[in-house]
Amino acid sequence: MNKQSEQRLLEKLAAMRGQPFSRRDLLRYSIAGTAGLMLADKFSLYAMAAEELAPKKLRMPTAKSVIQVFLWGGMSHIDTWDPKPEAGSDYMGQLATAIPTNVSGIRIGELFPELAKQADKFSLIRSMTHRNNGHETAAYLMQTGHLPGERLAYPSIGAVFAYYKGYQAGYKGLIPPYVVLTQPQGRFSEAGFLGIKGKPFATGGDPNASRFEVEGVVAKGITDERQKARRTLLNDLNTLRSTMPDHPQMALSQDSEEQAYSLILGKGKDVFDLSLEKSELRDRYGRHTFGQDCLVARRLVESGVPYVTINYPGGWDTHSNHFATMRKQCPQLDRGLAALLQDLSDRGLLESTIVWCCGEFGRSPKVDWQPPWNGGRNHYGNVFSVLVAGGGFKGGCVVGSSDKGEEVKERPVYPIDLLGTIYDLAGIDTQSKLPHPEGFNAPILNPDEKGAKTAGRLTEII
Repeated sequence: MNKQSEQRLLEKLAAMRGQPFSRRDLLRYSIAGTAGLMLADKFSLYAMAAEELAPKKLRMPTAKSVIQVFLWGGMSHIDTWDPKPEAGSDYMGQLATAIPTNVSGIRIGELFPELAKQADKFSLIRSMTHRNNGHETAAYLMQTGHLPGERLAYPSIGAVFAYYKGYQAGYKGLIPPYVVLTQPQGRFSEAGFLGIKGKPFATGGDPNASRFEVEGVVAKGITDERQKARRTLLNDLNTLRSTMPDHPQMALSQDSEEQAYSLILGKGKDVFDLSLEKSELRDRYGRHTFGQDCLVARRLVESGVPYVTINYPGGWDTHSNHFATMRKQCPQLDRGLAALLQDLSDRGLLESTIVWCCGEFGRSPKVDWQPPWNGGRNHYGNVFSVLVAGGGFKGGCVVGSSDKGEEVKERPVYPIDLLGTIYDLAGIDTQSKLPHPEGFNAPILNPDEKGAKTAGRLTEII
C-alpha cells in the first residue's frame, strides 16, 4: 500500500470510528488476527483495505456505437481545447483569447462558441501523450494502442469493433459495421492483419452535394428509376432462375440480390439520403462537408452501425498558413460537432454512443515564426488534447493538464488508457485474442508490450 492509499484508508476508518485512526492502530489491527479485524463499529478492516486496493471496476457496458472524429494531420491543442492566454503571443499567436463554457472553470479556444454551450455533454483530456511525431506511426499508435514497428500490424479500433460487434456478433444491418466518411485515412491499413473482415466501408462522395453519391450504393448519374429498370431487365434475362427455382445456389443468389438492392434502393440507401432531414437541422450542422458528415454519422448510428469514422476533409497539418486554416476549419468543427452532440442528446442516443475527437498528435505549442513556416505549428506528440462524450463518459470534466502546452503537468493519458476505456464501455474485453492468420498471440491491447506505457483507465470520467 503506498502512502497516498494508506492515508485515504486512515481517513475512511477515522470517519467511521468517529475519532482519529493512526498508522499504529492500522498495524495493530492488521496483525491482531481474525478477531482483531472486526472493530466495535462492525466494519471489517480487511474489507476496507481490499476495497481501497482493488482495481476500480467499470459499470456495465453502455456504448452500442462509436463516432470517431479523426482530425488527421494533428490539430493544435493550444488554439482549441487547452488555450494558454497567460503564456503570451509566442504561444497563442493570433488566437490569444480563451472563452468560458457552460461549465464553470472550463475555458476553450475563442473559435469554439457552439461547443462552449455544450461543455456539460463532453469531457476534455488535456494530458494525452505518446511523444511520437510521425504521421503514420502516431496515427497507428492512436488508433490501435500498439507501438509501431513490431512484427504484427494490428487492426484499428474501428476494425476491432467490426469484428466483435459486426456480423459474427449478430449484426443484421444492411450497411457494413465499420463505415468511414468519406475517404480512408490512408496513413496505415485500418484493417491490419484482420484483412477483409476489418476493412471499412468508405463512402466516397460528398454529403454536402445535392446528391450524396455513396460508392456502390448511389451511382453517379443514375436515377432510382433507371436502377429499377435495370433490375427488371436483369430478372427478365435470368431464365436459369425461372427454370431452377428450387436449386440451393439459385436461392443463395436470390438472397444476395435482395440484400444488394435493399442497400441500393431500399432502407440502406435511405440512411445516406439527407434530403429526408429537415432543412433547419441540416443548417444547424453547417452546410459544409464536415457538418453533413456529422449528420450522416448520426443517421448511421441511429440505424445500428457500430463504428463510424469521420476523417476530417482537408486535414490539420498546419506547418504554414496555420492561423488562416484555423480560422476557416475551427468554426466548421465547432458547429458540426456541437450539433452532433445536441442532436444525439435530443434523440436519446448520446447515452449509448461514444463520440471521441482528436488527431494523431497536437501541434507545437510555440509558434514557429521562422521561414518557411512564418507563423506555423509543427508536429507535437508530447502532450495534446482529446474530446470524449457519451456512451458512459461523463460531461463537464477535464482530465489532466499541461504546463504551457509543452509537457504533461498532471495525470498522463496514453493511447492504451483511452482506447481501453472505450473498449470497456462497449463491453469488449481488451485481453481477448484477435484471430491472427498465422496464429500469433495478438490481444486487442497489450500493456506488457515492450515500450508500452499506461497510467490506467479513465475511471475519473466514467
